[in-house]
Amino acid sequence: MPSGAPCQVAADLVDALASGLRSPGRVGPGASPRCRAMTPITCIEDLHRIYRRRVPRMFVDYCDSGSWTESTYRANEADFGRIKLRQRVAVNLENRSVRSTMLGQDVAMPVAIAPTGLTGMQHADGEMLAARAAAAFGVPFTLSTMSVCSIEDVAAFTGKPFWFQLYVMKDRDYIERLIDRAKAARCSALVLTLDLQILGQRHKDIKNGLSVPPKPTLPNMVNLATKLQWCLKMLGTKRRSFGNVVGHAKGVADMSSLSSWTAQQFDPALNWNDVEWIKKRWGGKLILKGILDVEDARLARDSGADALVVSNHGGRQLDGASSSIEALPAIADAVGRDIEVWIDGGIRSGQDVLKAVALGAKGTMIGRAFLYGLGAMGEAGVTKVLQIIHRELDLTMAFCGLRDIADVDRRILVPGTYPTGEALTAAARSPNAAVSAAQGAAASSAAPAALSAAHPAARPQAVQAR
Repeated sequence: MPSGAPCQVAADLVDALASGLRSPGRVGPGASPRCRAMTPITCIEDLHRIYRRRVPRMFVDYCDSGSWTESTYRANEADFGRIKLRQRVAVNLENRSVRSTMLGQDVAMPVAIAPTGLTGMQHADGEMLAARAAAAFGVPFTLSTMSVCSIEDVAAFTGKPFWFQLYVMKDRDYIERLIDRAKAARCSALVLTLDLQILGQRHKDIKNGLSVPPKPTLPNMVNLATKLQWCLKMLGTKRRSFGNVVGHAKGVADMSSLSSWTAQQFDPALNWNDVEWIKKRWGGKLILKGILDVEDARLARDSGADALVVSNHGGRQLDGASSSIEALPAIADAVGRDIEVWIDGGIRSGQDVLKAVALGAKGTMIGRAFLYGLGAMGEAGVTKVLQIIHRELDLTMAFCGLRDIADVDRRILVPGTYPTGEALTAAARSPNAAVSAAQGAAASSAAPAALSAAHPAARPQAVQAR
């Protein structure tokens, strides 16, 4: 979720309120926390409600939004809800396990923390806290290029390997140095995001004043004045800018020059030749994120990547694209034997994780769910999210009559309630698809044009199960 403006907005607003917040006698309404019994937290939505109360509206909206009409953003979550599970009884449910592997790494469950920009604006030092919580629980954490805490910050804080997510910028020298920094920090995998060559339009960000240059609005300042805990924690950290960019990219010495650099640097010419170059430069495990089409999945497999993530960027790019879970089955069927297929987008429960695994995902990634926990309760909130998802996954698997996550497949789903991907598979066999696949292999820079020709027919529809 990259942008050059929100960090500057937060810095401006926090500084504007700093003098009042440092003086206990000048604190505004709602500043003193009330002592009251907390309702037990039983699901991700409970944390979501706390999150919305504690985090400034501009960052809540930045997280909880999609592009244009937000139809794909909503479908990511809603389409999971349409999938029904088969309950089984009188089955031995002792000695259950949801442990798995992702890229050969042992994990407590097939879940990883997804890369999210501005995580350190949801909670002070957010990336560092989330990384430590993930490491302690036994799941991978992915740091975004557009994080607030730097690669070095997270490495020093956790002392354990994590994954690093890379956006491709026009400044290739900066990208090379960024990859080298990830190597020096002992990052164990590189997640290359392919679906952000250009930025989608998110109406809420514009209305909240998160445009370039940033324009703090009076409503935002009033809202921020009611978030005492957030403000005090932000005042207590030095990390309020994009730590991987400021002071590292050419011409970006401070926040004043960041916005223009960000707006100019995302590379619309990104192609499969760049993927090959990055793979060689990195030399380690490579994950390609942002795959939504069978044809692109085959290109990802042929690139030599170790895993791909079925993703529509949380519904923040192409509004009207398929939900991630709708696109998953066809992609898993097409390439799942040759490359690990993961999914992100819309996962809010352990049941969602189980459904994704049943439809062919080797792993899943959670973004908004962990941000809700982080914004609500800091590191403890991220741990709570992982605990909730783990328990829901374990119990749901048991109710479906299974004891090991490795045995989960489509047998646990009610026929006719889940997508099979037949439409997307058929589209990938069309003449236009064949042409663009050939062009992608021979001259990858031409692939986007060829793909656009096939796109209208490529949107999958939920169909009756075989």
